Amino acid sequence: MSTPIAFIGLGHMGGPMAANLVGAGYTVTGFDLVPDALEQARANGVRIADSAADAARGARIVITMLPSGRHLLGAYQGQADGAGSGGGLLAASDAATLFIDCSTVDVVDARAAHDLVVAAGRRGLDAPVSGGVAGAEAGTLTFMVGAEETDISAATAVLEVMGARIVHCGGPGSGQAAKICNNLILGISMIAVSEAFVLGEKLGLTHQALFDVASAASGQCWALTTNCPVPGPVPTSPANRDYRPGFAGALMAKDLGLALNALDSTGVAAELGPVAAGVYRRFADEGGAGLDFSAIINDIRAKSDRKAGA
Repeated sequence: MSTPIAFIGLGHMGGPMAANLVGAGYTVTGFDLVPDALEQARANGVRIADSAADAARGARIVITMLPSGRHLLGAYQGQADGAGSGGGLLAASDAATLFIDCSTVDVVDARAAHDLVVAAGRRGLDAPVSGGVAGAEAGTLTFMVGAEETDISAATAVLEVMGARIVHCGGPGSGQAAKICNNLILGISMIAVSEAFVLGEKLGLTHQALFDVASAASGQCWALTTNCPVPGPVPTSPANRDYRPGFAGALMAKDLGLALNALDSTGVAAELGPVAAGVYRRFADEGGAGLDFSAIINDIRAKSDRKAGA
């Protein structure tokens, strides 16, 4: 491939995504603030730069996968918490560079980032992903894209290497809006599925019996059929590997926090969303941050046992 790519953020998601680009023949230069992430990326064929800005120099496409809007805006502008030393991605890049942000950030931050890109004379799109670490490794992610149509066409070939589905959700910031709405559904549904399994246990149902019914009935959902919170029915779910993420509880807490911000700013009369956000915030703060978000079932089970013994 003749298109040089810079990839900033080589963690659980970004690392496999960059590796897939290398596997497809692209020359990828990357940067991350975590040494272990850099070493794994190097082993996967990613060229490692001394800073985010160094990675962006000469790249035709700059992809970011960063923890928050603060980190994204910092990386674009050259603040140390986003990019490390070496300056900002926008200043280091060429005029024709296309910026693809795959982070999950607030819609306001996504639009602010796009404004920075445009002001610098560059092109950009927000393209958050769904599919978790497994999807990143397999190259089967779904990209939710917010951008002008012409910019999407320039990004399609690269996105198709990393994902199986690309959905144009509208203008700048629309990809983030879709991601936040999707994860609001996911967080609420995982709590519901987990409560149902704990209730089933109390009522004497086996996990397999409940799964066989709900997965073929009106209770069917992704949280049940793909990320089932109990071991057994779905062998590939994190529940079968001690709830190693997957999609970590800290990330679900973060995403539901973004959803809560959006609900508040738009005046939506939501009831379940704020409850789910509170459930996952407590879960992350009380030891669940590094576990898969489906481990919320253990929290529900423990609290249920304490309630029964009260």
